[in-house]
Amino acid sequence: MQKGKMKVLLYLKKSGLDKSGQAPIMGRITYNRTMAQFSSKLSCPPRLWNVRESRLNGKSPNAKLEQLLLSVQRAYQTLCDRGIEFSAKDIKEQFQGSMQNRTTFLQRYDQMVEDEKQLVGVEITTRWHSMYYMLRKHLQVFIQERYHTGDITFGQLTEDFLDGLHQYSVGKHGHSQSYYRKMALAVKKVCRLAFREGIIDRPLFDLVKIDRGENKQPRALDRASLDKIRQIRLEEDETELTLACNLFLFTCYTGTAFCDMMNLRKEHLVQDDAGAMWLKFRRQKTNTLCRVKLLPQAVALLDTYHSDERDTLLPTISYETYRFLLKALQLRAGIAIPLTAHIGRHTFATLITLENEVPIETVSKMLGHSKIETTERYAHVTPKKVFEEFGRFLSPQI
Repeated sequence: MQKGKMKVLLYLKKSGLDKSGQAPIMGRITYNRTMAQFSSKLSCPPRLWNVRESRLNGKSPNAKLEQLLLSVQRAYQTLCDRGIEFSAKDIKEQFQGSMQNRTTFLQRYDQMVEDEKQLVGVEITTRWHSMYYMLRKHLQVFIQERYHTGDITFGQLTEDFLDGLHQYSVGKHGHSQSYYRKMALAVKKVCRLAFREGIIDRPLFDLVKIDRGENKQPRALDRASLDKIRQIRLEEDETELTLACNLFLFTCYTGTAFCDMMNLRKEHLVQDDAGAMWLKFRRQKTNTLCRVKLLPQAVALLDTYHSDERDTLLPTISYETYRFLLKALQLRAGIAIPLTAHIGRHTFATLITLENEVPIETVSKMLGHSKIETTERYAHVTPKKVFEEFGRFLSPQI
C-alpha cells in the first residue's frame, strides 16, 4: 500500500462563541483526498488565536494542542503500520478512540498511590506511603516547568526525562542523590505498571540504573555527646521536649528504629528465666525478628512511661514533630553532630554494643539486619576499636 501524505489543520470556529466569549478550536485531517473534521475540546478567546500559525500566541498555552497533534500523528502511524487502506475518517476514529482511553502519567501515578494504601502496615509503612505525595508535588512542578502543562502522556516521556529530573532535583533544588533516587524509582515503577497494563507498548527506563550516591558511613554519638544529652535539665512544662529526649535515649539503649519504637506493645516485652527483660518484635522494614536484652536505663524509661490506659509501651509522637524536637535538643545539649532518629540506632550499634565487645553477629540480630554486611559498616566507626588495634600494633612483640 502506498502511504499518502497526512495533514492536520487547526482553526478557530468563531461562529460558536460561548457565554465567556471563547471560541472552540477545531481540527481538520486531510489524507489521500479524504477529509474529516474533529473538535479538540479546547477553546480560547479569538484575540489570542494566530491564524497564520494555527496556534495560540505564546508558547505555554499551546502545550495541550501539541499533545493533541502528537496523538493524531500516532493514530496515523498506527494505521500505516497495519498495512491496510484507510481514510481521514479512520485516522479521526483511531485518534479519538486513543484519546478517550488515554491514561496520563500522573493519573497512573495517583492510581498507584491509591492501590498501595492497601499495603500500608503490611508491606510498606505509613511514612513511606506519605513520601509518595511529597514526590508527586516535585514531579508535577518538574512537568510544568519542562512541558508547560499539568500532566503528560506516556508518549511524551523521552529517554532524557530522568536526566532532566536529576537536574531539577539535585541541581536546582539541592536534593540529595538518595531523595532523587526515590523519585526516579517511583517514575520507573509507574512506567512498569503502565507497560504491564498495555498502556504503553514498551518498558520505559527499564534498563536505566539509578545511582545510590555516596555510600556514607553511619554516624554515631561519642561518649561525651551522649553524656551531654543525658545531663540536660528540662523544665516541667517542656513535656514534648522531655519525651523526645527520653525516646532518643531509649533508641540509644535499644537500637530500635523510630517506627518500631512507636509500635512496641506489651506483648513485645518479655522476661527470661533469669529475670532479665527483653524486647522481641519484628522490624517493620525487613520483617526480621529482633531480640534486644534491655539495659537498666531502658527499663527505667519504660517504667517512667508505663500506663495501663495505653496499648503501646511508650507515648506516640509524629515523626515530623520528633525530628523538629531533636534539632532543639541538639542545640540545648551543645553538640556538633546533627541529631536524627537514626543517630540513636547507630549509637547503640557502636558505643553501646560493639565498643563493649558484643559480637557483631549478636549486634546484627538485635538490630534486625537481614545481612551482616550492613552491621559491618558500623564496625568502621568505633573509635575505641581503632585505638585498640593501633595500640596492639605498637606493642612490642613477645
